[in-house]
Amino acid sequence: MRLLLLSDQVHPHIHSPRFPHNLPPFDLVLAAGDLPGEYLEYVASQVAVPVLFVPGNHGEEWVWEEGRKKRPGGVVNLHGRLFRHGGLLFYGIGGVPRYREGEGQLAETELYRLALKPLFLLPRRLLRGRAVDVLLTHAPPPGPTAGKDFPHRGAGAFLLFHRLFRPRLHVHGHTPLLGANPLRGYRTPLGVEVVHAQGYAFFSL
Repeated sequence: MRLLLLSDQVHPHIHSPRFPHNLPPFDLVLAAGDLPGEYLEYVASQVAVPVLFVPGNHGEEWVWEEGRKKRPGGVVNLHGRLFRHGGLLFYGIGGVPRYREGEGQLAETELYRLALKPLFLLPRRLLRGRAVDVLLTHAPPPGPTAGKDFPHRGAGAFLLFHRLFRPRLHVHGHTPLLGANPLRGYRTPLGVEVVHAQGYAFFSL
């Protein structure tokens, strides 16, 4: 399965009248947060595959309709939810470890609660070696793609999720990709591929 990954930046290759024909084929879209609701709706309107997202921490994943704020249409909010597609199981956790007051700021206890929510899948882990195939978050796990500053630190709850559910892939956003050749991904000792989705990226499972 080929995944189109998005986060944190409205990219001109995506927000384009040529999209999606200007990109290689893909089977699913994963949006890792801090993307405008109108952008998500545009992506969903142009593709014939599911678009899954988690909210970020800047309150952007909303649209206004008749003076009321609502989540974008045509997309699946994966926060705290499971989604099955093409034989794979996806789970999402939006927001970030709290560093100020505001939308998308989650206490450590809430992050751990969300990370433990799929505990009923542990028998699947024992039978198949993994309980969830893909974890989609806004914040990173602690590690090479986490930031060195407090607001962009990794969420320790995600490492617990890795240990318990052994996802093949963890997609995140949130941290700035800086420099000429920033690190976009790495493989953890548990075999989890961690990929930073800023702008857009592809990953095949």
